[in-house]
Amino acid sequence: MTSPTRLVANPTRDGGVVVSGRANRPRRSRRSELLIWWREIDRVLLGLILLLVLVGAVAVAAAAPAGAKKYGTSDLHFFWLHLRWLTVGLIAMFIASLLPKETSRRLGILLAAAMVGALMLVPLVGGEVNGARRWLWIGFSLQPSEFLKPGFAIAVAWILSWRVRDPGIPVISISIALVGLVAALLMAQPDFGSTVLFCAVWFVLVLLSGLSLARIGWSLGVGIVIVALAYLFYPNATNRIDAFISGGSEFDQVDLAMRTLLNGGWSGTGLWLGSRKMALPEAHTDYIFSVIGEEFGLVACALTVVIYAAIVLRVLLRLMDEDDLFTILAAAGLTAQLAGQAFINVLVNLQLFPSKGMTLPLISYGGSSTIALLLGVGFLLAITRRNPYLSRETFDFREPWRP
Repeated sequence: MTSPTRLVANPTRDGGVVVSGRANRPRRSRRSELLIWWREIDRVLLGLILLLVLVGAVAVAAAAPAGAKKYGTSDLHFFWLHLRWLTVGLIAMFIASLLPKETSRRLGILLAAAMVGALMLVPLVGGEVNGARRWLWIGFSLQPSEFLKPGFAIAVAWILSWRVRDPGIPVISISIALVGLVAALLMAQPDFGSTVLFCAVWFVLVLLSGLSLARIGWSLGVGIVIVALAYLFYPNATNRIDAFISGGSEFDQVDLAMRTLLNGGWSGTGLWLGSRKMALPEAHTDYIFSVIGEEFGLVACALTVVIYAAIVLRVLLRLMDEDDLFTILAAAGLTAQLAGQAFINVLVNLQLFPSKGMTLPLISYGGSSTIALLLGVGFLLAITRRNPYLSRETFDFREPWRP
């Protein structure tokens, strides 16, 4: 008995439909799914991300002996650990990049909700390191604020995109409530640096959503007032700003980082030949940009900054002909989070910003931060996926609203 034949409607380029018959068979093989992924993914952006990851692996190898000296481990201990976290992170990035846009949106929202819940638990049961309580122990050390970053960008983009369906929804007020809750939880740890970053990402998304000039000015004024109040009444902010302005232990760290960065000149001392890095307190994390400067030179530092700039430019170019507001905001938010964190870290190493305890994304050693950042990149790649053979799809305002 012959297998039944199924009629298949195949759209043509001119809008017509050709009906053909074929025997029943699996809908799509794993190989074809990967081919579709490769065709739709932004390969230039993927290449820039992988290049940055490679730079980070070399930089951690260079900085590992300084971290080993501080913690009493073997010279390449942190390098091998970093490769382990990178492997997990790259797998997470690949899996996330395979997801449809709608699935990425839903997972991002669920991730944000879960991490806000985890942040509420941190002051109660979190582990304390160097005077800050930022980690949960769940069989392994988890820093909720790191995993909140990609989820936060997607959640805020989702909230702000509601106004496309119903302009009457107070999306700005709802997003302010969310960022206010996150800021309060972070400042309780305390983590003033991450608070600044989350607020900056929120502000970028609100600007892109079409905020009026009057509200922009009002928002900037409120931001200045909040920073002033934080300086007056929030000891963590007071200590960091005072140390940056008038000197202190944290200023000494930043000054040492600047001297380390300049010690290699234009071409650097060479791999493992740097000497000043051994005195840096967190050479493999917060001050890895200075290690790059000492061992590989100022030219290598400049090229690293160029890679970050190229990532931002590539995403902007990708979004130029995008019509869906959520896609624009989510991709911009994820990119702003990555670039903003890099910007702050570089300024700290250049002695132009108070010390924030913030890593250089995709370059510094880290467990939660490395995996979370690569997961965010996976969401970014998924959200910006595009069929090159089809015209851009516009948003259908007649569809019923779904979360």
